[in-house]
Amino acid sequence: MNITQLPVTELQRWQQQGQAFHLLDVRTDEETAVCALPDALHIPMNLIPLRHNELPDDGLPIVVYCHHGIRSLHTAMYLADAGFDNLYNLQGGIDEWAKQIAPDMPRY
Repeated sequence: MNITQLPVTELQRWQQQGQAFHLLDVRTDEETAVCALPDALHIPMNLIPLRHNELPDDGLPIVVYCHHGIRSLHTAMYLADAGFDNLYNLQGGIDEWAKQIAPDMPRY
């Protein structure tokens, strides 16, 4: 299984070009209280097995993200095993997004 690593600059380009995609934030509630990307569906990683049916099945890309990109990669691999496709892992997670794209975003 090969989950595509999506650089934060590419995600920004998708946003700027109006490309349709879904964001899935798999961090904890405490982490999302610090910072989050707009319009992301929040399902903590540990709840994915119980709630993955909440993910849209419209065929659009699903970009999974966490703090640094490790938990989101494991989640994307789980989702691929569950039959989802068109999955991307946000490389470096929201921390990399804050560093490169949104320097005013709170970091932890």
